[in-house]
Amino acid sequence: MVNFKVKKTPTRSTEVAIAQAEAPRLEYVNWRKDPGLRKLYAYAAVICVASATTGYDGSMLNNIRILPQWTNYFNDPQGSNLGLLTALYSIGSIASLPFAPFIADRFGRKTAIIVGCVIMLIAAAIQGASQNLAMFKGGRFLMGFGNSMAQLSSPLLLTEICHPQHRGRVTAIYNCLWNLGAIVNTWLSFGTKRIPTEWSWRIPTIVQGLPSLIQLLFIFWCPESPRWLISKDRTDEALAILGKYHANGNTAHPTVQFEYAEIKETLRLEFIYKKSSSYLDFLKTKGNRYRLLLIASLGLFSQWSGNGLVSYYSTDIYKSIGITNADTQLELNGGQVILSLIISVTCALLCDRFGRRPLFLTATSGMLLCFIGWTICSAIYQDNNNKAAGQAVVAFIWIFNSAYALAWSGLLVGYTVEIMPFKIRAKGLMVMNFWIQVALVINQYVNPLGFQHLNPNWKLYTIYTCWIAFELVFVYFLYVETNGPTLEEIAKIFDGDSAEVGQVELDQSGKVTTFSGVEKGEDGTVEHRQVV
Repeated sequence: MVNFKVKKTPTRSTEVAIAQAEAPRLEYVNWRKDPGLRKLYAYAAVICVASATTGYDGSMLNNIRILPQWTNYFNDPQGSNLGLLTALYSIGSIASLPFAPFIADRFGRKTAIIVGCVIMLIAAAIQGASQNLAMFKGGRFLMGFGNSMAQLSSPLLLTEICHPQHRGRVTAIYNCLWNLGAIVNTWLSFGTKRIPTEWSWRIPTIVQGLPSLIQLLFIFWCPESPRWLISKDRTDEALAILGKYHANGNTAHPTVQFEYAEIKETLRLEFIYKKSSSYLDFLKTKGNRYRLLLIASLGLFSQWSGNGLVSYYSTDIYKSIGITNADTQLELNGGQVILSLIISVTCALLCDRFGRRPLFLTATSGMLLCFIGWTICSAIYQDNNNKAAGQAVVAFIWIFNSAYALAWSGLLVGYTVEIMPFKIRAKGLMVMNFWIQVALVINQYVNPLGFQHLNPNWKLYTIYTCWIAFELVFVYFLYVETNGPTLEEIAKIFDGDSAEVGQVELDQSGKVTTFSGVEKGEDGTVEHRQVV
């Protein structure tokens, strides 16, 4: 049996304790020895590939700007022109805001992924075939539009098909593969730099479509979300999927019966008064307003913590401390993302052991300390060209990336999908992504101007240092622990007694009892019980 310990937190401690205490004691299962789960997590790996596309783009523009073949072909865009070129990916993502949740909720998680992948393949072809900067910009806009579709639906599908015992770890790994895309692009650009023609940058831009191609080839074999199927009254299909992958085809297994009963009853309660959801639902209850505050902060903090400087403008940072050799810059970028991948995946696998709050707090504290050191050493170097101070800046950048990877790489998406109830989960992830893209657009316009006008550059870094200090205070007082409860039961932390959660009990014999909650009608309240 799995036994979840209560973790102390200064925010909503009572609600967290209750939700963790009521977490079901499901039968322990080792996925390595379970054929159904091995197959399921092979499909999960395919779903996770979507994150690599974002990481690839996060490094691509930074890396191809190092290539003289690209800068010569496009006349080395600078200032606001460079800012627009960088921001168009995010603008494309924002443009998909009305469409992505609609497709995911109406037609299924897989359908939205397929649509996104097709759009990204077209975008990669346009970028790779670009004859001028306007064409390249159009490809970036389209890439952002398609990526937002796939990036919204992939973690939704992932968290909704996982076994409850592994949900936190698998979902946290998803966004860690951002670094995998960055690794591929960085070292590919390092190799194509030796090509003397324009193919030195065309190859990396075309290869950006590779993750989408991989997903498109295998997504048809992945199971659809049982929660989405139940929401569409396709209950037999949902039960069959839960049984096939969580109990090797045994739909009568206690874990499967518990999951099925809880999902079905929770969705019944969520939709009992309203058949659909809207963005206004985020403002209607205290719990949803709290969720909205958290997901907005996740989106903003994930991009305004200084990581955008490293991802998009490391070329400018290295030049400011005397590192001008293109090979050296690419090698430093490549080494950083490899280290970040190792750390982020390791912490994702340990997020159930350490908890979400401790990881967020440790990561943000480390980022703050690194930025303080980074800023001081930059000031020393720019005052007297102290070589040791410049080397210290490089070290602080690497340590900063490692600190960021402790939590913000994996838990950014994992935490968001956990705290959202099914009815607004797709919209919640889209809202979080909206704030990410807003932050990126501002970053991508402001940072080039900061490097241009805030001289010496340590003045720009000071702004980030103050902001990260604010982030640390915010995280400490407002981020709650979600480790322990099932995906449905996390609602109790935010909504308390009014949580729309099916009351399902699993006794020692494996018998599942559903307490269908309280239905309010003209005749008062009616409680009914069903034994499965």
